[in-house]
Amino acid sequence: MGKVFQKVKREQAITHKIMSAIRSKDTKMEIVLRKELWHRGLRYRKNYKKLPGKPDIVFLRTKIAIFIDGDFWHGHNWAIRNYGSQAEEMKRYSPFWQNKIKRNIERDLDQTISLRDDGWIVLRYWESDIKDNLLRIADEIEDLYLRKIGVRLWKRKL
Repeated sequence: MGKVFQKVKREQAITHKIMSAIRSKDTKMEIVLRKELWHRGLRYRKNYKKLPGKPDIVFLRTKIAIFIDGDFWHGHNWAIRNYGSQAEEMKRYSPFWQNKIKRNIERDLDQTISLRDDGWIVLRYWESDIKDNLLRIADEIEDLYLRKIGVRLWKRKL
């Protein structure tokens, strides 16, 4: 017979310690994507402070800004957990986390609009998408980069 688990409320201090240990830059998925782009010969700036939102990867020459958004912090956790909607997922969080995640989503939109208004191409990827589709995402970024610098792409062999 399977084990029965009881839901136990975690102490706030423990939750704080766990959440504060989560990195805001140089996450595993950022590093994985950056390494793939570097191996393809693409050179970039990372966590570029002169742009709104400090994009994770920036190609200055082509004005491409890339953000790798954490699924939990930026409101995509519901899709991973197979809930019907973000609202359904948010019901499971305390008001503090609901407000924090909603504000992150709003800030993401504001930063994207600001960058696009300044002529930047903004790409946003979920960390789970990078985990599942690294090569497809790297191909997409590389193709966009090469088109922007005017290099003619040859058909790729599949």
